[in-house]
Amino acid sequence: MEMTVELFDSIINTSQDCVFWKDKDRRFLGVNQAFLDFYGFESADVLIGKTDEDMGWHSDPEPFKQDELRVLAGMSTYKVQGKCMIRGEERDIIASKRPLYEGNRIIGLVGSFVDITDVLRRKNGMGKSNIVYTIDKLRKYSFFDRLVDEVSLEEILDPLTGILSRSYAMQFVRSLIDEKKPFTFAMLDLDNFKFINDSFGHGAGDTVLSTVAASLAAYTEGFGLAGRFGGDELLLIDLRNTGADDKRAFFGSLYDDSGVLRRQMDFENGSSYITATAGAASYPEDAEDFDELFALIDKMLYLGKSRGRNCYSVYDPEKHKDIEITKIASRGIYTVMNRIRNDAETAADFSGKLHAVMPFVSEVLQIKDLYYVREDGMMRAVKDSSFEADAGDIERLGTEDLFFDNQLETVEKNSPVFYSALKAGGFESAMTARIRKNDKTCGYLVCAVGRKYRIWQENECAVLYYLAQLLAE
Repeated sequence: MEMTVELFDSIINTSQDCVFWKDKDRRFLGVNQAFLDFYGFESADVLIGKTDEDMGWHSDPEPFKQDELRVLAGMSTYKVQGKCMIRGEERDIIASKRPLYEGNRIIGLVGSFVDITDVLRRKNGMGKSNIVYTIDKLRKYSFFDRLVDEVSLEEILDPLTGILSRSYAMQFVRSLIDEKKPFTFAMLDLDNFKFINDSFGHGAGDTVLSTVAASLAAYTEGFGLAGRFGGDELLLIDLRNTGADDKRAFFGSLYDDSGVLRRQMDFENGSSYITATAGAASYPEDAEDFDELFALIDKMLYLGKSRGRNCYSVYDPEKHKDIEITKIASRGIYTVMNRIRNDAETAADFSGKLHAVMPFVSEVLQIKDLYYVREDGMMRAVKDSSFEADAGDIERLGTEDLFFDNQLETVEKNSPVFYSALKAGGFESAMTARIRKNDKTCGYLVCAVGRKYRIWQENECAVLYYLAQLLAE
């Protein structure tokens, strides 16, 4: 068989190893689909022409650089162990690399790597091997009924959580599409997982992953299977809830009643409230093939993150068909702040600056309007100045320049007047930034939403804080 470009692409993109190739200056030329999945990239455009150092993947990039320089000098390496940063967490990998030749001249290198973090933790006693799905449970599904006689259960399951590994979860999804069986596909991303690892240790992070995975599998037993996509991301394949109303009811119950999510977990050295963000879409209602379906759940997952996490987004073609997720995702915090300053500088006074920045700030924070609190009350910053309420005890929230409360419990306890104003506006979660000049409080900016458990991310806090300081100038 002649090796065509199409055949090469097919082979390289079905590999479960992360494969990449670079030029003689160690700049990326291309990567396979497993590589994109590992780092959470939609396409290779974000890294083409860049080096590992440009991407910031290694806390100590020098050993990786020297390793690749040796390969470019003609040496091949095999299963070299190292570490890389993935979604804020340092992971253990093993990589192999060899030179790329054109005739007798080295023109670059090709390499591959696999993530061995969970395997190492299990061997070192930092993690535990679970078996959530037995052979009998998997035999209920025709794909696994055929498979379990040929492949060991250990290979099918993720070693840390005991649910389906990414490879076999994806194969199962593809088999359902081949068999034209309707199902709903979802990805769940545990919120602020890096904070748990950093605060309580990787053992606590592993416990969270294993507990949520087992709970999700138990909650969907009989009509669905759970898998681990990688890191803190889980997959759900639901063969029962495929209609629009059924999906909304299922996810509503999953978040509010199941005990799978929105739960407190205790560790030896502390405790944390566990939440997740989910994105879901269905075959064949929303997509006709795997690539289209996966793109939709990825889009819905990011939509949920942009709305403050701890929520689910189910694809609705009328609402989401033309949504541009990448427009927001491509902005770094510096770019956002620079845009806010430039917009503010187009106006001379306080009110004008607020009007100038609000269209962009609303898009970044996913809000309809900001509120401004001063001595004579609380009012909408831009759109409807007729809304007014008393918020005279807002200063009782403390002396910090930034405050947020995703259930308003602290607000209700310490600032009941401000709490009443928020409730009158239909709000369930809020973030405030003090406008302060020369140690004198000039007022407050209030960012409020009508959903409980809105998780205010660091970049969102930074945006509101920056805007408050900018207005103080």
